[in-house]
Amino acid sequence: MTKATTSADPRPYHHGDLHRAIVGAALDVLSESQSTEFSLRELARRAGVSHNAPYKHFADKRDLLAAVSAVGFELLARQMADATKEHDSPRERLAAMARAYVRGGVNNPALYRLMFGGYLSGQDNGRPTIERTAAENMKALLVGAIRDGALGRLIPNSAANTHQIDGAILIFWSQMHGLTLLLVDRLVGPSEKTDDLSESVLQGMLDGLANSIPSLPPGVWIGPPPADSMVETVNLRTS
Repeated sequence: MTKATTSADPRPYHHGDLHRAIVGAALDVLSESQSTEFSLRELARRAGVSHNAPYKHFADKRDLLAAVSAVGFELLARQMADATKEHDSPRERLAAMARAYVRGGVNNPALYRLMFGGYLSGQDNGRPTIERTAAENMKALLVGAIRDGALGRLIPNSAANTHQIDGAILIFWSQMHGLTLLLVDRLVGPSEKTDDLSESVLQGMLDGLANSIPSLPPGVWIGPPPADSMVETVNLRTS
């Protein structure tokens, strides 16, 4: 008499912290493969749970990758904050954050592209809320250094100075983001000179910002689009 076979997955559905385990598995696969072409089934296998278990926390792969991107922003913010601990000068703090920012992207290009690319943007140009919150926390580090005098003078973080602070962040971000992608794509190198290159680019940028900070025009945002702009976009498309 033959024993009946079954295709049921013998691995348990429950996990002590399934959400963290699946996101951790995704971060590992992303780092190893430098590709987002993996399945939730593969992550479940790595986490030691049934292939249906991830759907308890994530509606689909985009939902999962939003959580992965949010963790990426949290990790990058932590690296930037840790880099400033030995520096008292606001300018030195901003320089340390710049080096940490570029290094983070160069060390894990796939995660960086997920965080700052268009993969997670929806039809309304919006980004997932969980990712937006983490990105805003990272932006706050830059605001703090600029407010405290990194550009050669104090710039209080007030409504009157919002466009000026955002203008400085746009210049900083454009320079550091561009350098990161040039290094990742090997159009600038070698990667061993990442810190030196970051320092050179930043110091030139800061010298310019010390003389003139561009004030952004009304209606311009820095970072993920605010909720009201997404509603406005949808209205324009449907009118």
